[in-house]
Amino acid sequence: MIVLACGGAAVPARLASLPVVTAPALPAKPDFDALRPRLDEATETPRLVVVGDDGALAAMLTRLMRSERLHVELAYVAPTRTAATRLHGLAVGDRAAERALRGSPVELPLIRDDVGTALVAEATVTGPEGGELVGEAYVDSVRLFSGTVRSLRIAPTHEQPGLRATANRGWGLRPARWTPGRAIQLGSVGAVVTRDGVTTARAVKRSSFYRDTRPWLLVR
Repeated sequence: MIVLACGGAAVPARLASLPVVTAPALPAKPDFDALRPRLDEATETPRLVVVGDDGALAAMLTRLMRSERLHVELAYVAPTRTAATRLHGLAVGDRAAERALRGSPVELPLIRDDVGTALVAEATVTGPEGGELVGEAYVDSVRLFSGTVRSLRIAPTHEQPGLRATANRGWGLRPARWTPGRAIQLGSVGAVVTRDGVTTARAVKRSSFYRDTRPWLLVR
C-alpha cells in the first residue's frame, strides 16, 4: 500500500506509517513512473491511496489505464467533499483514511474520453469562455440535443451501460433529465471540456466519452 500526497495535501495520521510519495496537485507521467517499481514489486494486490482532489484521482486512474495496470486498487482520501466523493459515496478526511486501509475494492465501469483521459466524477462542456454550447450530441443512438444549450454534463454510473449525460438548456425549473448510455459523442463549432475540475487549454470541435472494455477498482 502506497500513499500519493498531491499538491501539498496533508496526509492523515492514520496513514503516516505507510510509504508516502509526494506529487503536484495534478500528477503527470514522471510522477507515476516513480511509483511504478513499487507497484510492480508488490507481492500482494497493490493499493494506491491518492490524497488530493478529483483531478489527482483521475490522473492516477488515467496512468493505470494507459499502462495496463488496472489491477491496482485505488483508494481516495479527499480533505473535503468533492464531486467524486458524492458520486461514489465516499467518506472524507480521517474517515476516508480509515476506509483506505480497511475498505474493499469494487469494480466500476471505466469511462474515458477520445484523448485517453479517465473520468472519475464529472465532465462539463461549454462554449468558449463559458458561453453557450452550439452543436449536436448523441448518447448511443439517442440525440441529446441539437442547436444551442448552456452546457453539457457527463458522469460515470456504477452500473451498465456506464455513463449518463444531460444538456442544460437554461430555462424552466424542472430538473434536467439524464440519458444513460455506453458513449456520448459531441460535434460543436467550439467546445471547452472540463474533466474532474481540469479544463482543456483550447476549444475543440469534437469530443466523446465512452465505456472502456475494462473496469477499474475503487476502494469503498
